Amino acid sequence: METTTVFLVLILLTVISFLTGRKRSHAVTSGQGGARALHSLPKHYGYMAGLWALLPALTVLVLWLLFESSILASIVKDDMPGELWQMSESEQGLYFNQVVGYARGATDADMLDPAQIVAGDHYRALAESSRVIKALLVFVIALLGALLAIRRIHPKLRARNHVEKIFKWLLFSCSLLAVLTTLGIVLSVLFEAIRFFQAIPIADFLFGLQWSPQTAIRADQVAASGSFGIVPLFVGTLLISTVAMIIAVPVGLMSAIYLSEYATRRFRAFTKPVLEILAGVPTVVYGFFAALTVAPFIRNVGEALGLHVASESALAAGLVMGIMIIPFVMSLSDDIINAVPDTMREASLGMGATMNETIRKVLLPAALPGIVGGILLAVSRAIGETMIVVMAAGLSARLTINPLEAVTTITVQIVTLLVGDQEFDNPKTLAAFALGLVLFFVTLLLNIIALYVVRKYREQYE
Repeated sequence: METTTVFLVLILLTVISFLTGRKRSHAVTSGQGGARALHSLPKHYGYMAGLWALLPALTVLVLWLLFESSILASIVKDDMPGELWQMSESEQGLYFNQVVGYARGATDADMLDPAQIVAGDHYRALAESSRVIKALLVFVIALLGALLAIRRIHPKLRARNHVEKIFKWLLFSCSLLAVLTTLGIVLSVLFEAIRFFQAIPIADFLFGLQWSPQTAIRADQVAASGSFGIVPLFVGTLLISTVAMIIAVPVGLMSAIYLSEYATRRFRAFTKPVLEILAGVPTVVYGFFAALTVAPFIRNVGEALGLHVASESALAAGLVMGIMIIPFVMSLSDDIINAVPDTMREASLGMGATMNETIRKVLLPAALPGIVGGILLAVSRAIGETMIVVMAAGLSARLTINPLEAVTTITVQIVTLLVGDQEFDNPKTLAAFALGLVLFFVTLLLNIIALYVVRKYREQYE
């Protein structure tokens, strides 16, 4: 039985357990005054039965899926010929991937040797047995959990407290998972970045003025030694992000103020969804717009003014990126301004302040944390954007602050370094992790600065 089918059946068992638990709560109080004799509402008893059926079985299913492939691979590898262990690690991986591909019907038997065919048949048989055992185990655990919960139902059972405790631990688990995921991402990037810094001095990376990561990947290749100075990439990222924020922050913030304080309800109900449509447009569409419309227009205007404008420029990428980011700033700022209590507006206006003074001296200071959060989100989006930069600003790692020149960003270079079939054993590919680590610390610094500004201004406001 496939995993999707097992999951759907598990959901069905959970629903049945909920209905049975709720019905059981009515049955145990049939001679005691009905639902009034229960400590909790009947639905809480149903929730308890459903959770007991779902959570243990779902945990077993997730753990089974996590470890199934590695366990099956270990069993099959132990039965394979000894020649496999004489291969290199990469050759072993390719050899066994062919076995798994044959077992799943993705690889033709004519491409394999007899040992791989035997191993593939063995893998397929083990996988089929694993699917049967998995389904039976999940269903048995779900039924046992439901039965135990239903048997415990009686009028004095604190089902609501029990359900709330389960949800409390579920929320804690989700929070812990988010923290551990972030920690895992940071550590995985950090360890690979350390390998890069063992080959390239960190001072050359952070303060180097030239970026040219063209190195020999194999011993039989001839290539340059490579230059890994991040300064041109960092300056290009800041240049494009600055142009984008010059467009997005004023326009987005002023749009939010108008929609929140001046626009009629009908105009707001029509305009805000239309503006938010911009947030759902794929970035590749913005990239086409920048490359085919904005960049030629800027070049023609520049030539008319006697300026030299590159066919791909930071200005074109920044302008289009700013248009893309406007809905983020506008929507978040509008929501936070609307969240300011109406009593503050009315008190300010009642004391004789104009609407302009009310907005500047009352609403904006009160809404500052949310506005700073929206701007920070917009900055992070600008720093992490790739497609628009590739199509409108190019790939040239040029150290310049002239927005009319072609530049590139850190994210674009990460993608460029990891395109194709790469081995993570040379500075060229490991440089992507070092760049990612720099982006992480830049984002962290932005968060620290934003928190400092918000706290300082909030103290003055309070």
